[in-house]
Amino acid sequence: MMSRDDLSIIVVDDMPLACEAVCLLLEDIGYLDVRSAHSARHALALLMERPADVVLTDWNMPEMDGLELTRRIRQVDEDANHYTSIIMATATEDLEGMLLAFQHGIDDYMTKPLRKQELAARLHAAGRIADLQNRLIDTAQRLDALNKQLQELATTDPLTGIGNRRYLQTHLDAMLAETMARGGATCLALIDLDHFKAINDTHGHGVGDEVLVAFTKCLHGVARPTDIVARMGGEEFAVVMHYPKMSRCNTEAFERILHDISQRPIKTTAGDISLTASAGVCCYVSGEALPTPEALISRADIKLYQAKAQGRNRVVF
Repeated sequence: MMSRDDLSIIVVDDMPLACEAVCLLLEDIGYLDVRSAHSARHALALLMERPADVVLTDWNMPEMDGLELTRRIRQVDEDANHYTSIIMATATEDLEGMLLAFQHGIDDYMTKPLRKQELAARLHAAGRIADLQNRLIDTAQRLDALNKQLQELATTDPLTGIGNRRYLQTHLDAMLAETMARGGATCLALIDLDHFKAINDTHGHGVGDEVLVAFTKCLHGVARPTDIVARMGGEEFAVVMHYPKMSRCNTEAFERILHDISQRPIKTTAGDISLTASAGVCCYVSGEALPTPEALISRADIKLYQAKAQGRNRVVF
């Protein structure tokens, strides 16, 4: 809970003497951080320099009245992820006007002349409102950051740092929808390292992990920046490529990936290890019935099985 020492207040009144009188009254109550503004625009400028916890504003002011100032403050608050308590002061008691002011977003309403004890009580409540609201905003931001972190963890492969199967399904779904709407083709390749079990059996799982991490870097090195690279699990990976025109969709890109991999021995703590891989490729072409990501993955998996059965180190399209 805020104390009087750390509550920041801005007093807004187009009458300099009235504004000074309120500031002196606040200092007499015990508030130390008090700034004065002789117009709504001046108050907004002060808020942009440094946020306030409470704005105590007059209603009737030239150029911009208290209601418009309230609307502007709420915009500033939204941009800054901050909450400012607003107390409206007016010389007349008007129930309809009071309702209108609350509808515009004020937190409290006082009639002039301002009385010291009442003002102290209203400011105490306004400071509590600002404190609670800003704590809620801070908590919401922390939860949002935590949710994003959890989402990232849920869609990231912990070993290689690339997306996992869930990540692939989400992004593949978006790419398929875009292909259906804009034309072209989306091709999915499932790539599996050949005889990977032998590497684990011969050198151990630690070296096997080194191979998987290095293989991931190889995929990123040969894939385009716009392509999606993900680890499906074990030694199986996926690459998704989008082609604006179907005429550009062929096996050459995926054959180049396998060729480059086979020509680059992987450096590990157990020495250089040569690799080959097999791939199954399935494409969705705009105009066809839109498949689900799971259906396209299943079709590519069948092609991958065929590549393995045909001797490995090849692409089946």
